[in-house]
Amino acid sequence: MTTTRRVGNTVVGILLVLVFLAPVYWMINVSLQSSDALLRTPPAWFPFDPTWSGYAEALRTQGSHLVTSLVIALGTVVFTLLVSAPAAYALARFRLRGTLALVLVVLLVQMVPGIVMANSLYPIFSGVGLLDSYPGMILADSTLTVPFAVLILRTFMSGVPGELIEAARVDGCGQWRTFGSVVLPVCRNAVITAGLFSFLFAWADFLFAVSFTTGNTIQPITVGIYRFVGNQTTNWNGVMATAVLASIPAAVLLLTAQRYVAAGITGGGVKE
Repeated sequence: MTTTRRVGNTVVGILLVLVFLAPVYWMINVSLQSSDALLRTPPAWFPFDPTWSGYAEALRTQGSHLVTSLVIALGTVVFTLLVSAPAAYALARFRLRGTLALVLVVLLVQMVPGIVMANSLYPIFSGVGLLDSYPGMILADSTLTVPFAVLILRTFMSGVPGELIEAARVDGCGQWRTFGSVVLPVCRNAVITAGLFSFLFAWADFLFAVSFTTGNTIQPITVGIYRFVGNQTTNWNGVMATAVLASIPAAVLLLTAQRYVAAGITGGGVKE
């Protein structure tokens, strides 16, 4: 029975890998073929005569948009961690009235649809001049990343042994020194997890990007791809090359930080 279960799990794992890798392979395959080769029947399953013209055009037309998304994503990570880490520490370690109610509110914020958030923020951003600006996009993305990061970090910080904090207080550390020198290093995996998910959300965001930018000054890569597809309906190798370039940062981050993410997600669920 155990052998059968292992075989079944292996088969399921292989099928899942194929399901996820097949679109990626086809995207790379199309990006390396010329427009004429894409019109052949049957289509080529491998780029025997690869061309890099799609990537050259993608870098020429979408390079600035990639940089814009990178700035917005990194700014969102910094702002999210600066706000959520102290908030999570206060909710986890301080005995405050209404803590559970506040945590419930944070959880409910996660359930608010993005389109509702965008409609609410647009008149505010328009009134204070945050449309078509990096601070506006960072604040908009942070409205969804901060609550998520607070929940992740609070769960992990609740499991930090109280003896560590008491030892730091005995050594003369204040609240901020204890938080920065003791709690944050212990919660490194959770901090990396919260930062990674914040980056991925801001990098892949389309709703806020298309709502709060007009393309006159800044334009994230998601909106750039959307408008590029509309203008280049016959240049599919350029479209797919743009999609490949936009996927590289997220793929690199997931591969390099996967062990921290696994520890950060599961670490807070076990208390000694």
